[in-house]
Amino acid sequence: MKPVVLVPGGEGDSDFIYASGFSVETGLYIRFADGDDVLVTSPLEIDRARAQGKARTTLDLEAAGFEDSGPYVSWARLAAKLLRERGLETARVSPRLHAAYLEELRAAGLEVEVDRELFRAERRQKSAQEARSIESAQRAAEAAVTEVVSQLAQADIKDGVLWLEDRPLTSERLYARAQLLLGEKGFTCPDMIVAGSPECAMPHFRGEGPIRAGGPVIIDIFPSSRASHYHGDLTRTVVVGDIPDEIRRMHAAVLQALDAGIESIREGAAGRDVHHRVCRVLVDRGYGTTTKGYEGADGGARMNHSTGHGVGLDVHEDPALRGPAENPLQEGDVVTVEPGLYLLGLGGVRIEDTGMVTRDGFKNFTALTRSLDPRDYLQ
Repeated sequence: MKPVVLVPGGEGDSDFIYASGFSVETGLYIRFADGDDVLVTSPLEIDRARAQGKARTTLDLEAAGFEDSGPYVSWARLAAKLLRERGLETARVSPRLHAAYLEELRAAGLEVEVDRELFRAERRQKSAQEARSIESAQRAAEAAVTEVVSQLAQADIKDGVLWLEDRPLTSERLYARAQLLLGEKGFTCPDMIVAGSPECAMPHFRGEGPIRAGGPVIIDIFPSSRASHYHGDLTRTVVVGDIPDEIRRMHAAVLQALDAGIESIREGAAGRDVHHRVCRVLVDRGYGTTTKGYEGADGGARMNHSTGHGVGLDVHEDPALRGPAENPLQEGDVVTVEPGLYLLGLGGVRIEDTGMVTRDGFKNFTALTRSLDPRDYLQ
């Protein structure tokens, strides 16, 4: 087995964190075939690396023999040096490695293979500790969603817009409240979605400006722990004021699809089949999807994304719950189930739970109500 060479693409490089147990902007990690491994970082980070990293050997730049030859070149030459000290001329790298590092590793005379399967299988099956970290992140997500909804529930309606504390209640204010709460708990989610209507018909619209009454608000929060780096992922949709009949119907259909998807998850089930089960429910309720064979009715609300994805050090990772790949689920996979319906000019409804695939079902890490009514989140 060829040794693995990792150079982080930034402080959040999940493969580097997974292998080394350490998050750093610049450094080098090598895992040798005999199980030995080496982590190299700067004097600035060496004490933290020794305290937090899990490599057998941790070296600062001087001890490793680092020579500053400019960006990319220096780390590539150091990797080649450490490999050759063991008589090695070959290595595997992650497909996430910056192309410049790949070029410089090869320029240093190494035979380098881009291993597209690197860590994929082992990262999919979560250990008990990883599962606990994700559950902890999911609790933080629930607290943040509840904080956002509590602000919505307290708001007054003036000329169709929500007001709180004598000023309009905006996506930005709600984002700030959620981020503050997450920060106090040791989590962060800089790209969370707090989107009002009708813009929330665009599933990944982050949200901006005043929140309107009588339309759906999609709250999608996927915090990562500043300590473990593992994520949770949670989405709820609420309406302040009179709930339009069509939004009620969309919500009921999405909720039924969510339950159907969860019920179909177990070890060995195909991710494609879970997705198709969700699509079938939506089509049977009179809606459409962008999945071939489940297009449904034209002109109405439709789902234009997959049913779910894996969650871990990345908020989106293997496995995917979508077609056309069969993609059998494995015990220990942690996945989201997040059907949604969207209609331009009206808005969207999405509900998302996260949990673990078990031998005979789905252990849901999510306990928060799925209600459209903000008041139900405060009980």
